[in-house]
Amino acid sequence: MIEGHGDDIYRYEGKVRYNFSSNICNLPFDERLMRHLSGHPELLTSYPEPFPGSVEAAIADIEGIDAGNVIVTNGATEAIYLIAHAFSHGISAIVSPTFSEYEDACRIYGHEIIHIASLEDIPDEATAVWLCNPCNPTGKLYPIEEVTAAVTSRRDRLFVIDAAYAGYTPLPVIGARDAVDAGNVLLLGSFTKRYSVPGLRIGYAVGDTRLISRLRDFRMPWSVNALAIEAAHFLLSAKDTGAYTIDASGLHDEALRVKDALLDLGIMVSDTDCNFMLCRLPFGNAAGLKTWLIDNYGILIRDASNFHGLSDRHFRIAVQSRDADDLLIDAIRLWMSL
Repeated sequence: MIEGHGDDIYRYEGKVRYNFSSNICNLPFDERLMRHLSGHPELLTSYPEPFPGSVEAAIADIEGIDAGNVIVTNGATEAIYLIAHAFSHGISAIVSPTFSEYEDACRIYGHEIIHIASLEDIPDEATAVWLCNPCNPTGKLYPIEEVTAAVTSRRDRLFVIDAAYAGYTPLPVIGARDAVDAGNVLLLGSFTKRYSVPGLRIGYAVGDTRLISRLRDFRMPWSVNALAIEAAHFLLSAKDTGAYTIDASGLHDEALRVKDALLDLGIMVSDTDCNFMLCRLPFGNAAGLKTWLIDNYGILIRDASNFHGLSDRHFRIAVQSRDADDLLIDAIRLWMSL
């Protein structure tokens, strides 16, 4: 899906003051990374590594796995399309509602697609299961025990677990070593979410060497640019300095506060285990609310009506600062009173 994602701030010509449409945690802007990249202009005049093996080795070292268990891609989205390509024409069960790129990638590469509501609904004929955990757009996390039980129930079935938002929940999640040891799991990670750098387009997948080798057979050369590779090394080396610490518990507490306030307005809100949540208006539609919030407050929300199975009343928000969140609540209250 080229259009229809959140964070469509580019549509609004500088009108957005508060961006609730992106799930990305707003870490402080790090001028050190910008200075580091600007100090390497030579990266623009030479080809990067044909494949980012140096970053794969760095991630492997941090996770305590082998470099052969990691593939680094142009954002996690490239990993999604590589997986759908490498395992084409299968039967993919997608736990929905969820990120639309799973369905889009599977459709392109000839998968039969079955939407399911939970891990308990996986059909016997499914050859692959796609799970966003924590789930976009609801923020709900499937407990690690449930995920592990599903993975071990059929070793011949591939599980694609998108853990892009794992850093935003205080609850335990499946890690890289778990994915490798399982043998039938491809675990997706995202620098976009972990370091709040969506423009860099750095993502990766972790899994058994057999699975990763199959993905590499379908990877195009130079898919990750030299600046992104350099930035990835900088960010990985800075991970223990505190500059990129995510207060997952604090974000979740604020999300629960906002959830309660929206429930008091008569808005249905999903259970959430991280910083964002799915909401359903009791009347009107999300597109109208989105336009009104932009025009009157410079607030951007995510119209969630294009997620599979959702209606035109659904929208998604990710909490920001307490003051910004209170402004959003007050603005929605006013819109509902008009």
